[in-house]
Amino acid sequence: MTTVLHHRVDGPDDALVLVLGPSLGTDLHLFDAQVAGLADRFRIVRYDLPGHGGSPTPAGPYTMAGMARDVAALLDRLGIDRFHYAGVSIGGAIGQQLALDYPDRVLSLAAIASAARFADPDSWPKRAATVRESGTEAIAASRPGTWFVPSFAGTDEAERLLAMLHATIDEGYAGCCEAIATFDVRDRLASIGVPVLAIAGAQDPATPPELVRVISDGVADGRFEVVGDSAHLLNAEKPERVTDLLAEHLAPVDAGWA
Repeated sequence: MTTVLHHRVDGPDDALVLVLGPSLGTDLHLFDAQVAGLADRFRIVRYDLPGHGGSPTPAGPYTMAGMARDVAALLDRLGIDRFHYAGVSIGGAIGQQLALDYPDRVLSLAAIASAARFADPDSWPKRAATVRESGTEAIAASRPGTWFVPSFAGTDEAERLLAMLHATIDEGYAGCCEAIATFDVRDRLASIGVPVLAIAGAQDPATPPELVRVISDGVADGRFEVVGDSAHLLNAEKPERVTDLLAEHLAPVDAGWA
């Protein structure tokens, strides 16, 4: 049974589709800057993870394959067959899963601050248990040091992003943690044949550049970029740079590649 994900669609109805997948503890508004920069050229579909934003909180267990199936079902309901995809952290993992499970539908992939196997997998069930017991407030204090570089923490934008975490349903957050713990597609990356852009934040402690680079090195057609003075939510910290990298990645569309 699929979960009906809350979503938003921007841009021209007849344009090529770009799907944007958010990170753990954020919602679809994580991508406001990218929508502002790309919605004139693409029909952009943003969605909320289970228990995040406006999406319901289904019973678990959650898996990356199950969440990819929910995204595919959402696109089916919207009448969308083929699409480009970009996602941050778990959103990028869902994108890898989509490229593996629906290879005829995904035209290109951008994985931002993501991984083919996230670091310290044993820690994720522990975080899930903490959140189930004490709520997302229990991990909120640790997020600025992970999500942002020090100069960005405390800004209005940082506070807006942290408010998304506070609004996340505890069980939705915990279930996504458990999906991260079991995710490992390192030995399947070579079967992804579409162009893949992997973007890392230079100061990201959660998915450091060497972890993100595994994705681009493992696929047939990969490109790797590091964005300076940024951490895990680099598309919000450095919105112009990340939007420009996505535009470059998608530039062949303008030349007729799709």
